Amino acid sequence: MPAASRPLAPTGFDHADPAFLADPYPAYASLRAAGRVLYYPPSRQWLVPHHADVSALLRDRRLGRSHLHRFTHEEFGRTPPPAARAPFHELNDLGMLEREPPDHTRVRRLVAHAFTPRTVAALRPYVTGLARDLAATLAERGGGDLLTEVAEPLPVAVIAELLGVPAADRPLLRPWSAAICAMYELNPSQETARRAVAASAEFSAYLRALLADRARHPGDDLVSALVVAREAGDRLSEAEIVATCALLLNAGHEATVGSTVNGWHALLTHPGQLAALRADPGLVPSAVEELLRFETPLQLFERWVLDDIEIGGVTIPRGEELALLFGSANHDPAVFTAPGRLDLGRRANPHVSFSAGIHYCLGAPLARLELTASLAALLDRAPGLHLAGEAKRRPNFVMRGFESLPVGV
Repeated sequence: MPAASRPLAPTGFDHADPAFLADPYPAYASLRAAGRVLYYPPSRQWLVPHHADVSALLRDRRLGRSHLHRFTHEEFGRTPPPAARAPFHELNDLGMLEREPPDHTRVRRLVAHAFTPRTVAALRPYVTGLARDLAATLAERGGGDLLTEVAEPLPVAVIAELLGVPAADRPLLRPWSAAICAMYELNPSQETARRAVAASAEFSAYLRALLADRARHPGDDLVSALVVAREAGDRLSEAEIVATCALLLNAGHEATVGSTVNGWHALLTHPGQLAALRADPGLVPSAVEELLRFETPLQLFERWVLDDIEIGGVTIPRGEELALLFGSANHDPAVFTAPGRLDLGRRANPHVSFSAGIHYCLGAPLARLELTASLAALLDRAPGLHLAGEAKRRPNFVMRGFESLPVGV
């Protein structure tokens, strides 16, 4: 499509503007009013802001997380990534999130057993006990940074326990994850790429050593299970196992950390809703869903256009990229009554925070367990939890969250 004929996103949508990052929801409303799909030149993406379209397109097989199962970079009109970034792409691109069937199906099938309802239910005592211990420690200290004291340790420990990462090595995971996930922001800088490449190389080397150890000394963990599956001829290469473990370790805690801190910031700045939750702990399950909707930790999910597609009268040709705006979809008044209002008792809540279709979040049941346990533990062990300083928001758009959330008890 000629550039001059592309419907453009309103000027209020600016992913680098601090005012937009602080509160993107007015800009999302302008996007929804402007159309169903709008072009954003700074990232060369088509923005999709409406819930109905986001939900449908997540399931549309004319789109894909990757194009390499059908086209080379050159055939698709794209430039291959620089050779210097190979460690990042080797780790990232072989993960099931970045693959399409049949490879996606093959890899997902091998790890899905670790996230069945039975497996998650078996983890409940561990998750609940750890959440209560962390909340109790925060209360005993008189408060602290909710991010580092509660939000980070819980999901990092849980996913590391599931995969079999030794406790002594777990402090390595968060810095590696942060450096790698920074590449998912729009237009990452050269310095961001350099850090991601270094972290990817270190993370890959660590995971290969862990795989070698589990091959010699298998345990009752997912890494051991994947090694055994490979040795049994299940066509999972070492590089695929490494990429899968990295994805699970990153995705298994990154969004949950963001959801926990985003959620508590929303509660602490909406005292009426927090008081209602304290008065009725039975609201915790619906509160978790509403907090996931209200401050979505992953604001967008990208898809390549594999075959020409028409959205609202606009034809998007093969080779273009869509940005499905989860944050906007979750605030669409066509689906959510008074979407700008935090309503912990909201019953109809079809948010898209866990995506949909074949890439629906495999760890959603575990994430819900962690968020529920953490919220309930803090309500119980720190009933007077309150802000004790200014929360510092991360300068990110795609992965929305905070650098710190100081609280008192």
